[in-house]
Amino acid sequence: MSASERLTPFIQEYIYRNKWHELREVQVAACDIIFNSDNNLLISTPTASGKTEAAFLPIITDLYNKRGSSIGVLYIAPLKALINDQFVRIEELLEEADIPVTKWHGDVDQHAKNKALKNPRGVLQITPESLEAMLMLRKQNIITLFKDLSYVIIDEIHNFIGTDRGVQLSSILERIQNLTGNIPRRVGLSATLGDISAAEEWLNNATNRTCSTPIISAGRRKAHIMVNHFYTNPKDLDDESWVPYYDFLYSVTNGRKCIIFSNSRSEVEININRLKLLAGSKNESDVFHVHHGSISADIREYTEEQMRNSRSPLVTGATVTLELGIDLGDLERIVQTGSPHTVSSLAQRLGRSGRRNGMAQMCFVFCEEEQKKSVPFFKRINWQFVKCIALIELYRENWIEPLRIERYPYNILFHQTMSVLYSNGDTVPAALAQKMLGEQTFRHIDQDDFRLLLQYMIETGMVEKTREGKLTIGKNGEKLTNIYEFYAVFDSPVEFSVYDETMEIGTLYELIPVGERFVLSGKTWEVIEIDAQRKIIFVTFVGGKSTVTWIGTVYGGIYTKVLQKMREVIVSDCEYGYLSPEAALRLADIRDMIHQTGAFPAAHQTDVFKISPNRYGIMPWLGTRALNTLRLSLEAKGIEIVDSDPDWVMLVAAVDDNAMLYDTLREIKTGIIEVEDLPLPGEIPLIGKYGECVPQALVRKQYIDRYIDIDEMQRELGVGSII
Repeated sequence: MSASERLTPFIQEYIYRNKWHELREVQVAACDIIFNSDNNLLISTPTASGKTEAAFLPIITDLYNKRGSSIGVLYIAPLKALINDQFVRIEELLEEADIPVTKWHGDVDQHAKNKALKNPRGVLQITPESLEAMLMLRKQNIITLFKDLSYVIIDEIHNFIGTDRGVQLSSILERIQNLTGNIPRRVGLSATLGDISAAEEWLNNATNRTCSTPIISAGRRKAHIMVNHFYTNPKDLDDESWVPYYDFLYSVTNGRKCIIFSNSRSEVEININRLKLLAGSKNESDVFHVHHGSISADIREYTEEQMRNSRSPLVTGATVTLELGIDLGDLERIVQTGSPHTVSSLAQRLGRSGRRNGMAQMCFVFCEEEQKKSVPFFKRINWQFVKCIALIELYRENWIEPLRIERYPYNILFHQTMSVLYSNGDTVPAALAQKMLGEQTFRHIDQDDFRLLLQYMIETGMVEKTREGKLTIGKNGEKLTNIYEFYAVFDSPVEFSVYDETMEIGTLYELIPVGERFVLSGKTWEVIEIDAQRKIIFVTFVGGKSTVTWIGTVYGGIYTKVLQKMREVIVSDCEYGYLSPEAALRLADIRDMIHQTGAFPAAHQTDVFKISPNRYGIMPWLGTRALNTLRLSLEAKGIEIVDSDPDWVMLVAAVDDNAMLYDTLREIKTGIIEVEDLPLPGEIPLIGKYGECVPQALVRKQYIDRYIDIDEMQRELGVGSII
């Protein structure tokens, strides 16, 4: 029988009603794996390729035929918004199959949850944090809920792999398996995976299954890309130099349904505020919205609904919150101010547009202050501009950042140990060790390390010993575990709610004094009152411009492949057809500077140049881990590093004899280097939200695993004649 013939009759009728001529290639392949094997399934295909249907059409058929007595499918997503949105397309199918769908997160009322607890069936949609809370607070319900669980579907799987949140999710799924004795099949969905084997390994964790990933011939949609550049005055947002920049942002989005992505919440706010004012000055409609983590849930959901259902032009400024697969309808163009952080992010954002006509459109817009020629050449290079071109070229080469699974996630081991103790109560130390280290998630951590962690937890009052010699939650542990924020393994900074009378607008991470003005939700507000105890800022709408910005997030980390491509961009004479005349002129200016200095000989991969009589710049074009290793290796050889570039491009060494620097780089490239030889910081920086709960000896070990890579450094460090 063909794949479509294996599907239940009502699904076949659904396909006919929707005028599908045939199942897509990925959907046929997924049906074959679900129906004809017991394997896990990884679906890694471009955005809008039918991944959701590929997973659910055969799974709905299987659930309909099995009729188990518990939740049949556990659907896990990184965002509540994705949960709220995801099943809109297949609700009709689920209703016809009499398969209920239950959303389970903080915004869902208790009545819906109680209904699922009393009669667990169908699909349960949840985030890792809510699943953690369920394990801690409702352990007695786990077996009833999941005893016949057949499938775990993890959406946007790339968002979890290699992160603390991903380690937490792996541990949670393993704990549920251990409680129920049931090992469901796992299905991972992603549009941006650069390392299929690593994703398969992560998905298979503790399931004793292999993973099948269909190889699909259908490529991604064609894309039209533009890069534009402007010189502005960043010290004065009201300077006339900003007029062409905002005029361009307005024109490139005017009359279209678009998202303007920016890398900080404050930049989103300023951009949308200026576009609103520009529309007002032209007597045109205000079609501008804001969507980021500091906007209230009600406003975010309203924006999503408008973007999804409206056929009229709409423009939403956003951060990463709209990067994932929330259905926003037919977007005509994506605009990005500045550079995306990664190729994966670029691909995800680009893929949001062009679903209707098959042509994705993305416009990148850069603004910077024009530097004087007296400024050193390396400070006159807009490295984010160069990085953006490099990311575009790597995207065109079908390269996406590889995945890396951490070996020693001690901070998450601490968190999961506290969660288990909270859930299980007093536990014999040996039994606790067997339980935690028995998880595949923590398979690289040995008993000595866990014993050291437990000792530290006892010393810090997180855990204490009972008279019977068992371990239980200590006083400090009770304070930690009895708050809602414990369920999440990512930092949740203190937030201040912003209210206009009784309507919540959003949140800020800092207090803004009474009388000050700031932008939130694209509008300018003035603070009229502060309730510090309740963490509430009362405001009134004042309109107009505001230049007050507020704290944003800082991103760090880059791959060697990206740095090497950046070097290629600035030393080659390659022309990029997607650059506007102004952007092409900016790149030509950068290349001229490089040529005039002679700092980057085309044949070499590591570039060394003189800054002053006793200062030399080193550009090794290494990613974060390898560059960090090089810095420590140079310091171990007696070379003082006095500065480093925030874009991970450059180190500045204090040396009187450049020949010694060249010789040292050769030694580092070819010599034997042991981790013990590297001068790690005396006090290792804490890692993750619960880094302070881990003893320094283990933090050091985790730091080495996460931030040191001797092999990559030596392999990728260039060795031209200059060295």
